[in-house]
Amino acid sequence: MKINTYLKAGAVAILALNSLATYALTRPWKLEDAMDMPDWLHLSVVHRTRYESLDGQYRASTNGLPGNGGDQALVLRTLIHARTDLNYFTIGAEMQDSRIELADSGTATSSSKLTTTIANPLELLQAYIEAPLDNLLIEGSHSVIRGGRITMDVGSRRLVARNRFRNTINGFTGLDWQWHLANKTFRAFYTLPVQRRVAGNILNNHARFDSEDSAVRFWGLYYSQTVFSTAVKGEAFLFGLNENDSKDRATKNRDLYTFGFRLWRSPLAGQFDYQLETVYQLGKSRVSTTSTTSLNHWAYFHHTELGYSFNAPGTPRLIAQLDYASGDDNPNDNQNNRFDTLYGARRFDFGPTSTYGAFARSNLISPGLRLKLKPLSSLKTMFVLRGFWRESTADSWATAGINGSQSYIGTQLEARLRWQAIPKNLSVEGGVVHLFAGDLMTQAGKDDSTFVYTQITISL
Repeated sequence: MKINTYLKAGAVAILALNSLATYALTRPWKLEDAMDMPDWLHLSVVHRTRYESLDGQYRASTNGLPGNGGDQALVLRTLIHARTDLNYFTIGAEMQDSRIELADSGTATSSSKLTTTIANPLELLQAYIEAPLDNLLIEGSHSVIRGGRITMDVGSRRLVARNRFRNTINGFTGLDWQWHLANKTFRAFYTLPVQRRVAGNILNNHARFDSEDSAVRFWGLYYSQTVFSTAVKGEAFLFGLNENDSKDRATKNRDLYTFGFRLWRSPLAGQFDYQLETVYQLGKSRVSTTSTTSLNHWAYFHHTELGYSFNAPGTPRLIAQLDYASGDDNPNDNQNNRFDTLYGARRFDFGPTSTYGAFARSNLISPGLRLKLKPLSSLKTMFVLRGFWRESTADSWATAGINGSQSYIGTQLEARLRWQAIPKNLSVEGGVVHLFAGDLMTQAGKDDSTFVYTQITISL
């Protein structure tokens, strides 16, 4: 079954190459050019097909069934974005169709644990009006305000992100204002997070309209500018998440205020670069959606990295990293210390998500080494070695639902290859992750886990 799937994926790649290569000899082939659209109307289509296989389930068993995910899956995502630029404003809309196929017995028996992070068919991801506001507050400034249903990337993307690897994308309904002047940026937003929904069994891919609820509100303030020198940038931020149970949805009743800062220097050949991000979180929360007890919430997260880009063939860049996310120190002290990553992405720090997603920014200590190579202009590779420990043995390994007396979870090796087969039209990516079982996994009766994926993305 798996071999046949690989062959099918290969056949799709060959057909795509043959059909697109002719049009990409001088510049990327775009659908709007082929349709001879007027300058004020824009249309883009991006389709991605990914086959993934998980061998060795690391998650805790539930009612005798395996944990979230399964043996294999074919996940598909299509994005169609239309935008019209009028004299004083822009109107845009983006459709998302995210589906899961090829679920075998391993995936099917755990389908109650599969979530809308994988499937969300036929959904309106964005529908917005965008207006420029030049010279607002200060002469020479430029700002843009967007209103409606939108997606957002903020700062490092660790707390607010438009998901890239994940098969579905975070959506928000509200207002987002961005103001720019020279090397300074200020941003403010107030939104209702969109709740993704699927009708019935998620494996059936039956559409159900997503919705937003005034019982969940997410807002933020963000500021960035160059500091010390033009090569170093800094940012500070404050995010608020205020949610309560509604008649249709139980929540953790989070009333969280997340604030922090980040300093970073971008990579340059023959130079060191670095990044330091520190975040604190306070407020009220519950430990689960079934709990009725609100706890004082105090948690924190730190990320630090130091890199060096060698001035050598393949432009190798070596990065040392450390992530530290607090866990709950004592389940009986009326305080929740587990860090909440809000609406952030985690693939770029901890490896693939989707049916894998072994690690998140909760109850975690993780040092690592990362090597990036670019042997050709169209080819990028990456190799990562990371160790993972629980920050608090009183709290669980959050993504696996595993408890125990041991803190060492395991060591993860990752290799990834990205090839721009036809630049800006067709890309191919493949990767493998192997998690060597540590003391905690062994204590829980778990063996090593291996995740393999290959994907093709067509952009028109």
